[in-house]
Amino acid sequence: MEAVKETVDQSLREMRETFASGRTRSVKWRKAQLGAIIEMVKDNEEKMSDVLFQDLGKHSTEAFRDELGFVMRSATTALISLDKWVVPRKSNLPLLFYPATGKVISEPYGTVLVLSSWNFPISLSLDPMIGAIAAGNTVLLKASELSPNASALLAKLIPSYLDTKAIKVIEGGPDVATILLQHQWDKIFFTGSPKIGKIIMAAAAEHLTPVTLELGGKCPTIIDHHSVSKDMKAFGCEENLWRKVGILQWTSLYLCRLRSCRTEFCFYSGTYIDMFKPVIRSFFGENPKESGCLAKIVTKKHFQRLSRLLNDPRVKASIVYGGSMDEEKLYVEPTILLDPPLDSEIMNEEIFGPILPIITLRDIQESIGFIKSKPKPLAIYAFTKDENLKTRILSETSSGSVTFNDLMIQYMCDALPFGGVGQSGMGRYHGKYSFECFSHEKAIMEGSLAMDLEARYPPWNNFKLNFIRLAFREAYFKLVLLMLGLTKGV
Repeated sequence: MEAVKETVDQSLREMRETFASGRTRSVKWRKAQLGAIIEMVKDNEEKMSDVLFQDLGKHSTEAFRDELGFVMRSATTALISLDKWVVPRKSNLPLLFYPATGKVISEPYGTVLVLSSWNFPISLSLDPMIGAIAAGNTVLLKASELSPNASALLAKLIPSYLDTKAIKVIEGGPDVATILLQHQWDKIFFTGSPKIGKIIMAAAAEHLTPVTLELGGKCPTIIDHHSVSKDMKAFGCEENLWRKVGILQWTSLYLCRLRSCRTEFCFYSGTYIDMFKPVIRSFFGENPKESGCLAKIVTKKHFQRLSRLLNDPRVKASIVYGGSMDEEKLYVEPTILLDPPLDSEIMNEEIFGPILPIITLRDIQESIGFIKSKPKPLAIYAFTKDENLKTRILSETSSGSVTFNDLMIQYMCDALPFGGVGQSGMGRYHGKYSFECFSHEKAIMEGSLAMDLEARYPPWNNFKLNFIRLAFREAYFKLVLLMLGLTKGV
């Protein structure tokens, strides 16, 4: 550990010296680094796909869709837009402040720490880094030790393409993270669980360091079968639900299905579950284990956790599809649970596996109440044409985002901010929001030595009090009357 501490100390010194030199504030430097990230991913697409398969069992197409292509798009957007992002924004000051002028400039925080997660080890490492570089910071990245091959590849490639005095990578587990958190940073960006997020925030509080926490949690999907016909394109939601099985942190971790009475539930639940079966087969064939398209569970420890969750006798009784497991291959069959106990462990923690609980609720009111009874999610999804339900979801619930009649696409759209609220996180990023995430917005005001308002200064009197009252109200006509002596009161 002493060697690690020395490495961290030396890296921090070098990054702070580099930032102090002003090199990273140059738009030219920022563009060069963003271009290098694009080049790095293009040159090493096959290697990156290979490590994602080794760590997570990701197919190369899935790897490009969710990680490599996403990173290249993010870096390209920043590269193209950077000249606009860095321009100071003029502020329209009230007439009261004339002839002063105001503007807001975006300045980098300084030296930032990025701690990424294992479930998207390439994109969750490089995408925050893109925002930090675009904003002009120096960056130290620690990728997750649970995806060791991806972490090792990033540690090898990043120094070969990027400025090694400003951008660094360190590998290791919780012990290394602990050492990093003992130091003072200008900004910390963390992706992971709420449990670790609390540790990050406590460490940051020691130095009053600003943090962005991307935490996730359980995200509900409401299926309103009364307004969404099963043959509509929107009802392809069940396909999306299985796209990232086994590794997706923030997709629908449980479904809320609306019904109106118990007898109707008996009919619809069977039909609804039957609709999943051909979709699963079309994705993964008759033997998902050998399909090559189903991601594996990340570690044996995570597999054993899922096994424990499913082997709860009450949960086991709710299995209506799937349920088989293979510890040697870290394989869990796509599994559907129908109305598992709400107090069970599987309904109160993130699953990180191809297990879909379906909860049956009576009506809109109960679905809203159910969501509000849980911690605020990263996202709420709802498949419905009912405008009343949409309005109530937006007005009566709180979440990082809401998506109607689709799943997960908001994450890919860099025109929208991505981030949580409450237990699902704080802060936002993607696109320009990433640039803002790693920038301090500094207010600049320039007054005039030629003009001043005597009413700002002692000695105090009623005239000055009335002047200040009118000034705060921006009652300019009455101010003129006051100054002309045509009125004495407010």
